[in-house]
Parts: sequence; structure tokens; C-alpha cells
Amino acid sequence: MRKRVVVTGTGVVTSLATEVSVFWDSICASKSGIGLIERFDTSEFKVNFGGEVKGFDPTEHMSIPAKEVRRLDRFVQFGMVAAAQAVMQSGMDFTQGDPRRYGVLVGSGVGGLQEIETQHNTLYDRGPTRLSPFMIPKMMVNACSGNLSVYFGLKGPNSAVATACASANNAIGDAFRLIQYGTADVMITGGAEAAVTAMGLGGFARMNALSTRIDNPQGASRPFDLGRDGFVLSEGAGVVVLEEYEFAKKRGANILAELVGYGMSADASHMTAPDPEGLGNSYAMSMALEDAGLNPEQIDYINAHGTSTPLGDIAETNGVKKVFGDHAKNGLIMSSTKSQLGHLLGASGGVEFVVSALAIRDQVAPPTINLDDPDPKCDLDYVPHEARQTKLDCVMSNSFGFGGHNASLVLKKLS
Repeated sequence: MRKRVVVTGTGVVTSLATEVSVFWDSICASKSGIGLIERFDTSEFKVNFGGEVKGFDPTEHMSIPAKEVRRLDRFVQFGMVAAAQAVMQSGMDFTQGDPRRYGVLVGSGVGGLQEIETQHNTLYDRGPTRLSPFMIPKMMVNACSGNLSVYFGLKGPNSAVATACASANNAIGDAFRLIQYGTADVMITGGAEAAVTAMGLGGFARMNALSTRIDNPQGASRPFDLGRDGFVLSEGAGVVVLEEYEFAKKRGANILAELVGYGMSADASHMTAPDPEGLGNSYAMSMALEDAGLNPEQIDYINAHGTSTPLGDIAETNGVKKVFGDHAKNGLIMSSTKSQLGHLLGASGGVEFVVSALAIRDQVAPPTINLDDPDPKCDLDYVPHEARQTKLDCVMSNSFGFGGHNASLVLKKLS
């Protein structure tokens, strides 16, 4: 018999806030974290804005020496700070019990991109002997999971997932399975990303994937709106603590929500464009519902992938209609917090999972801001402009990535 899995801790690092309570208040107040990029010169780029985490210093958020921080890529720093928040909120003491029952599984789409850029420049400017000995351990996609296991002394399952923008959802889903099947009692899981770099911004811009609304950065991410013209590149981390229900109950943990379903699939149609009919993403949603033992009508809210791309938002809307039928237009509500945060790539699912858990806790559906002129092909209830107080017993969170990766998670109010 599968074990029950619950959420007991949440942590975020985003352009909107680097502390969960401030982050959630800002989400519910319809604020935007998008602004001009300051970390590097954008004068030669056709896009000069994004969801940059400004003034970030990990030593202000957790006990880690500055010397050690310099040995961590920015994406790892984000992930470790978010994880420290989540662990603190959970009240979990990893010095107690069997460390082999505690694990880490954090996803990232590109890993240490900043370190790759820095060392590439060093190689060609100063030669191979001047490369940093810390380059490889800093750039690895699994660097966040590895460093977290060292920091907390966790000797249980330790892995990483790289499925582009579905990375965090896949990581959370895989951690969910490890607890369900009895391999671990507690997992730190989610996603971390730091792709707001010269190469990251330039690469996505060359694909014509980014919004070029440079006259209005905070209005650039507009999921499901007729005027959307691409996503907004962002960075940060979203990490949660998952626990086996009886383990959490025994130690008196404060439970935010129960994770009950996980589905994953592939579009198998194109490396960067979604299946226009939404078939691939509909399979992931259907499998998540089946795994949760729920009927479509029982889902109250979907935190959409909703990237603000011309093709993606229509594909997701089509997939939702296939899975939810009449309920899609009669009772189901759906919103995209990427309208406020931009797209954190492999970390988006982690942040959006935090949003989903807090939505259940407070019975509030966050808004889709900037939805001024809805696309006729996107004709569902996307909670425009303002958060909505409403009954939320069951929530789905979607993440889809380049490569055709689809991952859906279902959370439920604890009963």
C-alpha cells in the first residue's frame, strides 16, 4: 500500500520576494517582480528586462561562510536559501532520526550557466591553467542536491532532474514516489535556476521566445492575453519539504497540504513548440488525476504553466478542455503566476507548487495579471487581475518544457 505524502515546509527565492510570507502577500496583491536587468550590460540585447533577483546575498538568509558561497553557482545559492526556508518552516530537525531516511531531489533546466560563461571567458582570455578548480562542481545540474545533502547531513536518496521547464515538477513527483514507496520519510525537493545571464538572455532572444515589450516590462508577461508576444526570463528557486504523513503527524508538524497525484508525458512532436492540440499535456494531467484517484470535476483550481507564449497558452487551454470537459468552463478556475514572476525555467514548477500549497492553505486563487484582452482561443476563467477567495479542496499544478516534457501534480486539502 502506498504511503501518504504531505507538504510541511515551503521556501522561495524570486524577483518578487525572497521570503515566503512576503512573496505570498505580493502574489495575492497582484504585484509584479519584473524589471530592468542590472547584473550585466544589456545595451546590445533586444530584450533588457526580466525577473532578476536583485541584491541577493545568501549569507543573509542562512549560516554559510562567504568563502563557501563563492564555491557555489548562483542557482545553487538560490536553491540552498529556499531549502533553508522550507526546512525552518517545517520544523524538521535532521540531526534526529536516521539520516538515511532523509533525501534531496532538486531539478534545474540548465544548472550553472553563469559559471560556464565565466570560465569560458577565462579559458579564452587567460588560458586553461587559469580555469577554476571549482568549475565542474559549480556547473553540475546536481550541484544543488549534492550541496544540500552535505549542508544538512542527509544520506538518503539524492538525485537531480533536468527536463527543461518541467524539471521542478518532475523532481517533486519523483520525490513523492520515493516517499510513497517507503524509500524515504522526508525529501527536500523543488527547482533552482539562474539563467538571467548574457548567454541565457541572448540565447532565448535569438529563438524569438522572449517578449520584446521593452516599453512596459511589468506588463510584458501576459498569459492568455491576445497581445502576448513571448515569455519573460526569470531566475530563483522554489523548494518544499515533503514528508510521509504518519512521520509528520507523529512529530507534530504543521501540514499545509497533501500531495496525491503525479503524471508525466511527452509531446513527441517538436523540441521547442508544444503539441498544438494539447494531447501531450492532457496525458500528464489525466495521469495525475488517475494517480490521485480523483474525477476531473473535483479539481477546483489549476496553476497553469501559462508562459505567455502565442502557441503555449493555446496548447495548454486545449489540453485542459480535453481532460476536464464541461467542467473546464463550468466551475474550474485557472491562473498563471508567471504573469507576476516571469518564467523561472526549471525552477518555475517549484515556485508554483509553493503557490498551490499556499492557495489551499488560505483558500485563495492567485490572479493572472495583465490579462486585459483575452485571446478568443483562450476562453476559460483565468482569474484576471485580482486574487479570488474561493473554495479550494483540490489543486493541480502544470509544468511543460522544451523537449516535449509534461509534468502535472495534484495537491489536496488534508482531510
